[in-house]
Amino acid sequence: MLTVATANVNGIRAAFRRRMDTWIATRTPDVLLLQEVRAPEELTREHLDGWHVAQQVSELKGRAGVAVASRLPLHAVRVGLAAHGPAGEPEPPVDTGRWVEADVELPGGGLLTVVSAYLHSGSTGPGQEHTMAAKYAHLDKVTARLAELAVVDHPVLVAGDLNIAHRNVDIANWKGNLKNAGFLPAERAYVDRWLDEQGWADLGRAHGGEGPGPFTWWSWRGQSYVGDRGWRIDYQLANPALAPRAVKVEVDRAPTYDERWSDHAPVVATYDL
Repeated sequence: MLTVATANVNGIRAAFRRRMDTWIATRTPDVLLLQEVRAPEELTREHLDGWHVAQQVSELKGRAGVAVASRLPLHAVRVGLAAHGPAGEPEPPVDTGRWVEADVELPGGGLLTVVSAYLHSGSTGPGQEHTMAAKYAHLDKVTARLAELAVVDHPVLVAGDLNIAHRNVDIANWKGNLKNAGFLPAERAYVDRWLDEQGWADLGRAHGGEGPGPFTWWSWRGQSYVGDRGWRIDYQLANPALAPRAVKVEVDRAPTYDERWSDHAPVVATYDL
């Protein structure tokens, strides 16, 4: 059995100050997929001493960044999506650290490919059209890479903060967010394509019931956490070779607001590999 957790840590230094290390010691995941690490690789390795770490650091200091941390050896690492997406599409001027892949060596032989992904959030506010253009351009690259990973013959897991609530049951106030980034029809259509056309399985929904929820993100402000008025935007997506091997998928929602170490809750899955 292999336990894989994905979490947007909202800054690894801040998360450890809030006792993320206690959660790791209690949960004992074999693989951690982290987003919004917001730290150089040497600092990530310092916090995750003894782990095998692969990271894509944002070129914007203190922003974004993704990492894979594994108790098992890493066979190979691939960083970024520069080689993927529509031909002729210009590269963004700044790499903000949103995609890292690693092949994990399984104890019984074979590999599990894991991806830590942090998709753009975007904004529909006045003058923010460029943020949605960047999000859709990134989604095109993600879709191209997912098409390749879906058909490989070994297990592949793509997980992280995708910044899209797929269906009405994935957001508490869906009626009030129909025109907001993260719940736009054009964004949700990408997830439809991944699941319906490419064959990826949304394990959080498959193992989480019909909903609403379980949610994975709540604002730091107000009473959204206490009232469970959140969004389900953190996913574990499995290719056809991995999906049948998922045994259990849970959202580790902290018991109280004060016990949170991020504005996201980890999504934790157990696989029979």
